[in-house]
Amino acid sequence: MKYIFVTGGVVSSLGKGLAAASIGALLEHRGLKTLMQKFDPYLNVDPGTMSPYQHGEVYVLDDGAETDLDLGHYERFTSGVLSRMNNLTSGQVFDAVIKKERKGEYLGKTVQFIPHVTDEIKSRLHKVTDDNPEVDVLITEIGGTVGDMEGLLFIEALRQFALEVGKDNVCFIHVTLLPYIKAAGEIKTKPTQQSVAKLRELGIQPDIIICRTEADLDEDNRRKIAMFCNVEKKNVVAFRDVAHTIYECPLDLRRDKIDRLVVDKIGLGHTPSPALDDWEHFVRRVIHPKNKVNIAVAGKYIELQDAYKSIYESLIHAGAHHDTKVNIVRVEAEAIEDHGAKAVIGDVDGILVPGGFGDRGIEGKILAAQYARENNIPYFGICLGMQIATIEFARNVCKLRGANSTEFDKHTPFPIISLQEEQKGVEDMGATMRLGSCESVLFAGTRASDLYGGAERIHERHRHRYEFNSEFQEKLQDAGLVISSVSEKEGLVEIVELPNHPFFLGAQFHPEFQSKPNHPHPLFAGFVKAALDRAQAQ
Repeated sequence: MKYIFVTGGVVSSLGKGLAAASIGALLEHRGLKTLMQKFDPYLNVDPGTMSPYQHGEVYVLDDGAETDLDLGHYERFTSGVLSRMNNLTSGQVFDAVIKKERKGEYLGKTVQFIPHVTDEIKSRLHKVTDDNPEVDVLITEIGGTVGDMEGLLFIEALRQFALEVGKDNVCFIHVTLLPYIKAAGEIKTKPTQQSVAKLRELGIQPDIIICRTEADLDEDNRRKIAMFCNVEKKNVVAFRDVAHTIYECPLDLRRDKIDRLVVDKIGLGHTPSPALDDWEHFVRRVIHPKNKVNIAVAGKYIELQDAYKSIYESLIHAGAHHDTKVNIVRVEAEAIEDHGAKAVIGDVDGILVPGGFGDRGIEGKILAAQYARENNIPYFGICLGMQIATIEFARNVCKLRGANSTEFDKHTPFPIISLQEEQKGVEDMGATMRLGSCESVLFAGTRASDLYGGAERIHERHRHRYEFNSEFQEKLQDAGLVISSVSEKEGLVEIVELPNHPFFLGAQFHPEFQSKPNHPHPLFAGFVKAALDRAQAQ
């Protein structure tokens, strides 16, 4: 196996994850089998208990791992299906080391950062290698910024690992910022020089430097960076701000032939140039669509771009599939509570209520679902959004006054949504929910069955503690709510829908975690199609 390590310098939020994912996409289009992973230096075991304000969305994998949102980019840009082995944090590393020490596995030795902690980091690389013999290239992004104290052990582990597997099998890529000083009218290379100097102090010489820049990178600055950072000029690559969509990133990096530079470094230069026709076709449909729809997303973290990242990307995928631009109207759920759904949401072509936790904005989301149902506006509820739809239906159609979820009202007379039996008594918050891929049965003759192409069973990823309360199933069904899917093992309600509505569907799972650029998730594709039908009918 060959290895690519992506580090970052100067500032955070440079787009290391997108750079790594773009390289993975380009290598796959050269016919190579890639696998991606993220090393995060923070002390949390995983981001599952972190606030979206701190971390953005939590991306859930098939095996139930709660991971960094960059793993979403990895799965969307490449064909790899990732697991908990593909996201390592300092919290996991130290937890493993302490457990080994308590068991006496270090045979009485003094446990130290080097070699015991660095060995634990390297062991993850070796295990992923051993478990994936079919993979040609393992791409690992290192979170944080070079020079941060918390990341030093990861950098040292990579230095050691490169020596062990041979430097010809390793490519170090460093992503830095080239700030444009408007008053001076020029790009400054000094931060990049300092960042690379810091990396070299730690024993790593980057093979390729990716320069994030607003403007293009001229030859003089390439030459200066190459000279001061001890790399060839052709290995200084510009990573420009893209104009329309993140899916332009692989095409932008291809301009400087980064995939050729990488394969030459790791001895895979015999592979053909990437065939990017399908990717370019997708990007063209994103940039130059024929149609447009307005879809309101009503959430509690709506001001945060990364809180619903996978949902926004899934809407883009579905929009491109229908040659349609999805204009996302961000709606703060609490504003609906204050001013009403019609005043805040207005005339849109679709309403989506995403997942979430806590009671803030809940009544606003319920009003959004009611507004969609009563005005024949396509509605798509995801996780909490599905629960919201059933609560609204119970209150306003079944006349169960005070119906609610026990998450928000423990004393509700009609607990339409309630805590799973196995969740009662759980005290640890991390990794204790219903997580990961579960098999569900689809019922024929339903909209959901049609959207999935008549499939009898589906596998979708979950992340929740509360479920539809089966005690109310018959009453809601008698009033017209259709249950179109239940879990294979437990019979838990997975999808609800209304038959006499342009599109009213709620899914207990998270379909956004399985949508890809040229393969939109069928539920998102169906929702956007319904929104487009409404837009064209007006």
